[in-house]
Amino acid sequence: MTLWWNTEHRPAPLRGKTLLQAWQGDPTPLRDVPAADLWTFTLEDAGTRTLTTRGIRFRKRDYVGSWMTGQTGIQVRIRFMPHHDHRIEVYHAATGRYLGPADLADQATAEQISAVRRGRSARARRLKKNLEASQRERYAAVNQPEAPRRLGALTGAQAEAELAQTADADLAQLALPDLIPPAAPPADWRTPASLAALTTPGPPVRYPYGRDGASAPDGRDGRAAPPTTDEDGDAS
Repeated sequence: MTLWWNTEHRPAPLRGKTLLQAWQGDPTPLRDVPAADLWTFTLEDAGTRTLTTRGIRFRKRDYVGSWMTGQTGIQVRIRFMPHHDHRIEVYHAATGRYLGPADLADQATAEQISAVRRGRSARARRLKKNLEASQRERYAAVNQPEAPRRLGALTGAQAEAELAQTADADLAQLALPDLIPPAAPPADWRTPASLAALTTPGPPVRYPYGRDGASAPDGRDGRAAPPTTDEDGDAS
């Protein structure tokens, strides 16, 4: 089709010439565009940012470049290639002058990236397996209207194993670490009102008796019991 269109097809505006003949007969000189210039046409604009001491903030990540030294505070415009987020191109916001590239700061190592990809692949395989299992539902054939009846039997062990996997995932999502507030601190502690409001009243706290750390015996009301004397009148 392409060969016919360029060498045999003769559009009316070309007055009987094919597209190839019109191209070859055009005296306009050709100019090769450098690959670096063509590459700029693939970039998307991401708006303006302020250059800080940490570099340029883009998509919640920092990008830095050696040319940024002494440029803190200027307004810049970001352009980037989609799906190639390891580097951005930076231009002066007012003049449009190209300043230079900026690379992602604190990039993960090759080992970390490989570990992340392996984890993603494992999760994807599990999800695919679960999806395929859910799509294998079969129903009994009927010859009159009635409620659908699923086919397929499970052993008790199979049912328990699948329910255990579901329970583990659900418990991790339903964890509420702040469901039970911590107990109230002792009364003589200087606790900010904002923190005291998050606690719940608790039982009396037992304090060490004296500086040596020995605990005083408790009476029935929770206070220290009074000292007692033996038969010789000595305190104990």
